[in-house]
Amino acid sequence: MGVAGWIWHGQRFPYLETCKDRTVYHWVGETFQPVARFTTSLVKLVPTEWGPPTFEIDGIKMLPTAHVSPYADAEHKVGLIQPRGKVILDTCGGLGYFAAWCLLGRARQVHSYEKTADVIWLRSLNPWSPEIGNGFTLTHGDIAEQIGMLSSDSVDAILHDPPRFGIAGELYSKVFYDQLARVLKRKGRLFHYIGAPNKLTSGRDVPSEVAKRLRYTGFVAKLTGDGVLAVKK
Repeated sequence: MGVAGWIWHGQRFPYLETCKDRTVYHWVGETFQPVARFTTSLVKLVPTEWGPPTFEIDGIKMLPTAHVSPYADAEHKVGLIQPRGKVILDTCGGLGYFAAWCLLGRARQVHSYEKTADVIWLRSLNPWSPEIGNGFTLTHGDIAEQIGMLSSDSVDAILHDPPRFGIAGELYSKVFYDQLARVLKRKGRLFHYIGAPNKLTSGRDVPSEVAKRLRYTGFVAKLTGDGVLAVKK
């Protein structure tokens, strides 16, 4: 420690003169830079009071943080599908918190998909994101397109945490739910995170709509917390 900076693992780093609010920084060359990229959207890592960060795409927060750590929230939701010994499909990987807890819960395999390359880059700088290997795969691809390549009855459980309905409506469609039912084994569990999008502005009850659509698809579904827990008949 000193007036000009501090030393970490034998390397000296300067204090930042100014810091942007709600921004995580990383060391690049000879200076600190925000963990943010703009390709087609602004994607950035955002600190939380809990420690593990969340992330935003064009200012839209992608993980719940108001009352709980996003990492602890993922632990609770993964517990709903009972990961031990299972092959799990993680449809929209994000920062990988679902996958991390599946691995800690002794899942046999976790197959995760993430559409946005810049989000995968965020993961590479986030110490709470799991590393590839030891039964964990991460595919850069849109699950709406990739799921057709998966074999029927090939997974024991599914975690589905899509972007908001207004951004990725195809991931809330019966066509997509039919594919989830196809790849999931009988009696397999699905947790579908939803939140409460549009409820205040449009009056729509998206969670109930999703539960109804899943029932038409062949699931027993019930509202659970901020999502729907479903079991394939």
